[in-house]
Amino acid sequence: MNILSVIGARPQFIKCAPLSRSIRKEHTEILVHTGQHYDPEMSDIFFKELNIPEPDYNLGVGSSTHGEQTGKMLIEIEKVLAKEKPDLVLVYGDTNSTLAGALAASKLSIKVAHVEAGLRSFDRSMPEEINRVLTDHTSGLLLCPTKSAVLNLEKEGINTGVYNVGDVMLDALKYNLKIAEEKVSVLEDLSLNSNEYMVATVHRASNTDNSENLSSIVNAFCDAGVPIVFPVHPRTKKYLKHHGLWEKLCEKVKVVPPLGYLEMLKLMAHSRKVLTDSGGVQKEAYMLGVPCITMRENTEWVETVEDGGNILVGAVYEKIMDAIFNFEGEPETGNFFGTGNACVNICEILKSMSVSYSS
Repeated sequence: MNILSVIGARPQFIKCAPLSRSIRKEHTEILVHTGQHYDPEMSDIFFKELNIPEPDYNLGVGSSTHGEQTGKMLIEIEKVLAKEKPDLVLVYGDTNSTLAGALAASKLSIKVAHVEAGLRSFDRSMPEEINRVLTDHTSGLLLCPTKSAVLNLEKEGINTGVYNVGDVMLDALKYNLKIAEEKVSVLEDLSLNSNEYMVATVHRASNTDNSENLSSIVNAFCDAGVPIVFPVHPRTKKYLKHHGLWEKLCEKVKVVPPLGYLEMLKLMAHSRKVLTDSGGVQKEAYMLGVPCITMRENTEWVETVEDGGNILVGAVYEKIMDAIFNFEGEPETGNFFGTGNACVNICEILKSMSVSYSS
């Protein structure tokens, strides 16, 4: 088949890398980068270190409001689809790039495959939740990472074209962790000792745009009493400065620029705990067996909480501090996301589909 893959943000680059390698063994892939993440530290570095093929199209949409960004992507992706006429459009996750790719394809009656289908936080105030729901309801092939994702779709009346394939992030993690351990010197570069520091990431609008929430998080980081390494997202840095928190944070916390995937992987693997509001980082911490403190009121990765490896604390100072000192995060099972062969499972499904296309 001719498969057109739409990516645009850091988590999608990571998921795309192992699946693209597998797809290209039997199919033709056209890679479209929307430009949602365009900063070299958030885009270029991932293509280089993960050996992702050069995009066939870079739409350069850039940053703007959700509506404007999604609309621009929709217009540009439609042009590419009209030219390339793929058999299938592959989208990943829950970003504006995901939704734009799914809508553009469905409007042209091109089948959509959604990697990471069925996730739900059940919080409709999150743009990501809207993107997930709408993408799932326009997709003909729903590639779920967990059993609970399949159940979520069943509850919404989606029963056909649904597969529990496992999580492609586990494929990526297994493939890259050994490389990171052997080749990455991030601990030495930052003068860190294994298990003597914590890693933090903050980027959700509910935390960055809210001065009270962001102040509460910064105060907890500063009072943690243990070294915290904080790779700062460009947007988060802007709001830290806007809310007058930047200098205070830099006095107590090891603030560093955004890291590449391999650096972040090694940094997390050797950390004592992870503090985050990112869905992907929650999951990676769980896969690495590192206790995760999630600064949100809900999560799409409910398995990580139910299994004891993750705790939800919101942006409440007291809850964050209690988790820093007392949460041990010891999962009981640790195998909700498959065995690291999601890409093989997906390609088997695509292979069965390609028979019908060729006939």
